[in-house]
Amino acid sequence: MNLLTDNPELYEHQFPDPGHVAARFVHDVVTRFGGGRDLLDVGCGTGRDAGWLSRNGYRVAGVDSSENMLAHVREHHPAVDVALADMRAFDLGRRFDVVTCLDSAMLYCHTNADLEAFLGRCREHLVPGGLLVAEMRNGAFFLGNRELLDGVRTRSVTWRGTEYTSHTELWIDHAPQLLRRRRTWEWAGRTEPLVQRSAWRLLFPQELRHLLDLAGFDVLALFDSPGPRTDRPWTAGAPLSGALSGDRLHVVARLRRSGCQ
Repeated sequence: MNLLTDNPELYEHQFPDPGHVAARFVHDVVTRFGGGRDLLDVGCGTGRDAGWLSRNGYRVAGVDSSENMLAHVREHHPAVDVALADMRAFDLGRRFDVVTCLDSAMLYCHTNADLEAFLGRCREHLVPGGLLVAEMRNGAFFLGNRELLDGVRTRSVTWRGTEYTSHTELWIDHAPQLLRRRRTWEWAGRTEPLVQRSAWRLLFPQELRHLLDLAGFDVLALFDSPGPRTDRPWTAGAPLSGALSGDRLHVVARLRRSGCQ
């Protein structure tokens, strides 16, 4: 059982984006760097971002590994063409102008082989000169910074009359370069807490540049702020910070024409 991915409406209650900041971020970045309007969202989740983009001039497809999430997309965002797939092995038989991968979904690729497979899939699904737009946690943020690692964070959300309370703990598993999470859920009527564990690969800026280069991409922009999940709010046309010390990492990369099959 995964409480949030099994219940897409609860997921959106837990992580609201009423202003569609993430989708507007994608639109602004794609416009700024000259991308087209055929877009594939990898790890599309509830389809909130894909749905906004489809209503604002994009032809959107999505892939996700949760059938519950995809059922939600089909019901609420029928213009988005979705498929159940592993992000390391999907094959839709077509190419896009833009591939997006937001909210650290790329970091579910834990090993170098996983990352290479994912970037290879992106390469095969992009037209020559197409854009890859990704947003994720920044491994460099954790160099000497324990802001997110000390203590347990408790949060509650009410959905369909029931209050769900989560207790979240993060720690770094150094050898595999993973940020691990243990989240415990409690709600009325459940006798035992629900414990869920997950992990993200931590990538450093120069490591990400190198992986993209090997996969046939040229990095057009690499920045920590602003973005859809940064303290400094995203605004269209905002200057991009190259300090790369913040907790989020954003990349815009163009597929080299010589790298296409």
